[in-house]
Formats: sequence, C-alpha cells, structure tokens
Amino acid sequence: MIRYIIIWAILFILPASLSAQITVDSVLSAIEKNNTSLSAMRKSTEAEKFRNQTGIYLQNPEIGFNYLWGNPATIGNRTDINIKQSFDFPTAYGYRRQIADSRNLQSDLEYQQQRKEILYSARILCTDIMYANAVNEEYGKRLLHAQSIADAYMVMYEKGEVSILEHNKAQLNLLNLKKEAEARNIELAAFLKQLAALNGGIAIELSEKSFQARILPSDFDQWYSNAEKNNPSLLWLKQEIEVNQQQVKLNRALALPKASTGYMSEKIVGEHFQGISIGVSIPLWENKNTVKYAQAQTLALQSIETDRKLQFYNQLKIQYEKAASLQQTVNDYRQAIQSSNNAELLKKALDQGELSLINYLMELSFTYLAMDNLLKSEYELNKAISLLAQFEK
Repeated sequence: MIRYIIIWAILFILPASLSAQITVDSVLSAIEKNNTSLSAMRKSTEAEKFRNQTGIYLQNPEIGFNYLWGNPATIGNRTDINIKQSFDFPTAYGYRRQIADSRNLQSDLEYQQQRKEILYSARILCTDIMYANAVNEEYGKRLLHAQSIADAYMVMYEKGEVSILEHNKAQLNLLNLKKEAEARNIELAAFLKQLAALNGGIAIELSEKSFQARILPSDFDQWYSNAEKNNPSLLWLKQEIEVNQQQVKLNRALALPKASTGYMSEKIVGEHFQGISIGVSIPLWENKNTVKYAQAQTLALQSIETDRKLQFYNQLKIQYEKAASLQQTVNDYRQAIQSSNNAELLKKALDQGELSLINYLMELSFTYLAMDNLLKSEYELNKAISLLAQFEK
C-alpha cells in the first residue's frame, strides 16, 4: 500500500497548492495583467500617441528685433520690430489632425495585436498543460495497475507458479510505465515554467485536465465576417489605407499657397513707421509628386489588404475544417472506448489463466492506444479551436 502512495505522490507533485481551482480564463487574465511585454507595450503606445500629436499645429511665430547705430551719429539710431506668423492652407490642419487620430488608433491596434499573440501563446501553453495533466492521470491509473500485476507475479514467482520470464515481463512493463510517467512530469514542469515566464515571472498553476467542449460555428462564412472585424492586423491595414487617403488630401492642401501675416515697426529719429505685413508663398517645386506618391501608396496598400484578407480567410478555413474533422475523431474514439473497453474482461481472463501475461499486455495495449489517441485528438482539437477563438472577441 505504501508503494502505491509513493507512486501517486511522484506523479502529481506540483509546485503550487491545488486548493483553488484555476481555470484557463483566470490564467489568461493574470497573464494580461502581469506580462512584462504587454506592460512595456502599453507604455510605448501612450508615448506613440503623444508623438502622433506633434507637428499638427501652427508653426511657431517669429519675433525679430533690430537695433542699428547710425553713422554719422547725427542721423540717430534705428529700431526695428517684426512679429510674423506663417500658416499653411487652413484645411491642412484638419487633415493633419485626422491623420494623427488614425495613427493613434493604429497604436491601439498594434497593442491589441501583440496582446492577442501573447494570449494565444498562453492559451496554447495551457492546452499543453491540460493535455499533460490528462496524460499523467491516465498513466497514474496504468502505473497502479502495472504495479499490482508486478506484485502478483512476484508472489507467484516466489511460489514457483510462474517462470522467471513471466516475472521479468511484468517488471519491465512496470519500469516502462514509470519512465514514461517521469518523462511526462519533466515535460509538465517545463510547461509550468514557461507559463510563469508569460505571467511576469510569477508561478501559476493550472490543474485542469478536461478540455472544454466547444461547438464549431455552423456557418463558417458568417462567423468569418465577424472574425475579420476582430483581426487587429487587418484593422491596422485598413487604417493605413485611410491615412494614405488623408495624406493625399493633405498634400493637395500643402500644394496651395501658404500665407504669413504679422506686425512690423520701424523707428528712426523723429519718425515712427508701424503696420501689418502679409506674405504669400507660391508653391512651385517643393511638394512636386507628393500627391502622386500618396495615391500610388494607397493603391499598393489596397492590393496588400486584399491579399491579407484572402490569406486570413484560407488560414481560418483550414483550421475550421481541421477542427471539424478532429471533433468527429474525438467522438468516434469516445464511443469506441465506452462500448469496447475490455480492460476488466482481460484482467479476469488473466487471473483465470485463460491469457498469458504477454497476450494480456498486448491486448491491453489496444485499449491504451485508443485512450492515447483520444487524448491526443482532444489536444489537437483544442489547439485548432484556440486559433479560431482568438478572433471571436
């Protein structure tokens, strides 16, 4: 009995307490709060928004002061004061503000894109952990069963009821399961360390081992139309097209005459001149081809957007069809295991001497293989659905 307790302890020692059940959603919430990359990205986004708001206002006013000494001294000194404000065509400032607002939205979308990527990595890692937990539980059952077989054959061997070959087979079967269980636990420990790294170095435990049943959308195209709206990468590209369209309007406005106005004062001995000054800049060469460039850039981005949408659609369509196929596979394995689980019958036949140990282990391996395939199929199904789920909200 002590041996069985030790085996279970080896299989299920984990770094944190199991007193509180932690779900995948709570793990993702913690990672979104504690992940250092997301924290840095949030600060970078705020800084980027300030940068986007620069250069959209009027140019700085110019103030000039001249004090000139007269020669000969009898003519007196001269004092000049100039205050001038230059400005672009008025509509240019509106277009600059629109571009700044679009850039701010793009900064938010860049953050959302990185957030989705990190949370998707975390969700896949949670899937790895849940699969490892489920496999560990299954191997725990198999290990206890193998231990009971090995103990029984040791007793029979000592009584001379079985040969050394049968005894050794039982021991080798137990050893193989032990080593496989140890390897699984090492893998699980590595997953937990990766999860802690995503959680800002804070250890976090996920003891779930049952994948949540999810129903695939019946109409993929209808579901995709919503998923496309939740893709930050595509939304960013859409904003980039709008920015270039606004840039076309801005460049046209900048190609119109610029104006300047101000105040000017001139004082000399016995005379004082003051009044307003007005100037116009005639656009001839400075902004040549800027409108054509912005228009060409818009057309290029529209082609890129079409290509990205097509790739995104095909990627999700492949995952959707893969998930549908895996869902059917999982259902088939579940039904087969429920209707054809011969473990108890095989054990009874072994105890009654109707099966040799080697035949018993061979027959039992079919049941084990079906269970392994079921767990693996559930694991692959959950990964496929995780990719789809990240675009649902």
